Amino acid sequence: MPGRYILALDQGTTSSRAMVFDAEGRVVALAQRPFEQLFPQPGWVEHRPEDIWNSQIGAAREALRLAGITAPEVAAIGVANQRETTLVWDRTTGEPLGNAIVWQCRRTAARCDELRLTPAAHLIQSRTGLLVDAYFSASKVEWMLERIPTARARAEAGDLAFGTVDSWLVWQLTGKQRHVTDVTNASRTMLFDIHKLAWDDELCGLFSIPKAMLPTVVPSSGVIGETDPELFGAPIPIAGVAGDQQAALFGQMCSHIGMAKNTYGTGCFLLLHTGTKPCLSQQALLSTVAWQLGASPAEYALEGSVFIAGAAVQWLRDGLQIIGGAAETEAVARSVPDTDGVMFVPAFVGLGAPYWDPHARGIITGLTRGTTRAHLVRAALEAIAYQTCDVVEAMLADARQALGAGFRLTELRVDGGAAANDFLMQFQADVLGVPVIRPTVTETTAAGAAYLAGLGVGFWRDVSEVARIWQPERTFSPALDTDARQAAYQAWRAAVQRARSFPATTE
Repeated sequence: MPGRYILALDQGTTSSRAMVFDAEGRVVALAQRPFEQLFPQPGWVEHRPEDIWNSQIGAAREALRLAGITAPEVAAIGVANQRETTLVWDRTTGEPLGNAIVWQCRRTAARCDELRLTPAAHLIQSRTGLLVDAYFSASKVEWMLERIPTARARAEAGDLAFGTVDSWLVWQLTGKQRHVTDVTNASRTMLFDIHKLAWDDELCGLFSIPKAMLPTVVPSSGVIGETDPELFGAPIPIAGVAGDQQAALFGQMCSHIGMAKNTYGTGCFLLLHTGTKPCLSQQALLSTVAWQLGASPAEYALEGSVFIAGAAVQWLRDGLQIIGGAAETEAVARSVPDTDGVMFVPAFVGLGAPYWDPHARGIITGLTRGTTRAHLVRAALEAIAYQTCDVVEAMLADARQALGAGFRLTELRVDGGAAANDFLMQFQADVLGVPVIRPTVTETTAAGAAYLAGLGVGFWRDVSEVARIWQPERTFSPALDTDARQAAYQAWRAAVQRARSFPATTE
């Protein structure tokens, strides 16, 4: 029976999901398996490699069962994954060297602080498009090789394999036959030259990481192997791999220069497609590989992240206990005409792009005796939109340097949990001054993995055919005039400056 479906694996930070898509891009079935988060020390975050694999294969099998289909009916598998999380395992036995070090983990922050003060910081940004940070994989691998007995000798002998989560899953799916990563995940390691699309000898030397450990780099779309027949009862081609945010960009069909998407979750991830040449940021943003389709040239994106978005709403629920849940925030925010001058800067862990200020602290300004919980709730939602504006302003400055002074954003495609909030989406359109578009299929990360895999096996002929699948569910058009928008944004920027005025702490 010819394959009529695509199976997308969406391996996230707190759970593994699997979705079955049909040729029209509809979700036929969805399964999800959570797994345990490990916090061995303050600031450390780990996952058990076997938990990542067991939850993902379990979700995949369940999704096929819920869809009522078998392996021969699946044309291909696509993989999207939490990025930067680092694993090392024995090539012969398959035994992990230890737990996976998660992207959130800060154990190598001091090492990265030191590197930022050296010429290596410029080298890293110019070749990788990244800023030096413990977020990325290189310092995590270095830490494992230095701290785990015999690890370095085994790595230099070629006995150990390093990989991000995509590598670990593909290695397991192929019965330990394929040790690969795609260009998007490679570009998040701080070891990969995004211009040459190759591992960089000098950067590997900087972190003392033997190249023998590194996976083979492959395009994001194209057959890279097939599953062990014992896993699903028959082999299935693996034909798409991308880091989760790049997969979401593709799932939103931001396939042309200047198109952008924002994912509203605990934080926000905003990516802008910049074409077939990297656009190195002058605004403290990241330049990253967006995807590579087969033998076509790689495409690139600028990326900016907001640390606290939905987490601000969680604080209203759990910290202040003034709401029962995120679902009620829209009605509460609409119950007042505005915030009555209240501004909330949720810099609970400092500020991310474009400020990168770890010393900023959250503040609420403009409080009066007339301030109510509705004003605070509305201010929290507005803060999410304002922070996105900050990132967009920085991106536009970079993009105009690379793409021309006349470049402007014409729309923003949105996804993630908070994108369901109509008040927030309308306010985002108002303060950005561009339409905000929410798609019918909001599972954009899994959709992107499915589209990449489908293109990799000819399930869909080309990107234009996939683009016809993407459909808007609702467009939010700007309703604020220019003067009102600028006044509101200036009030926000003034509040941000107050949040950044706290003295540096010595924690």
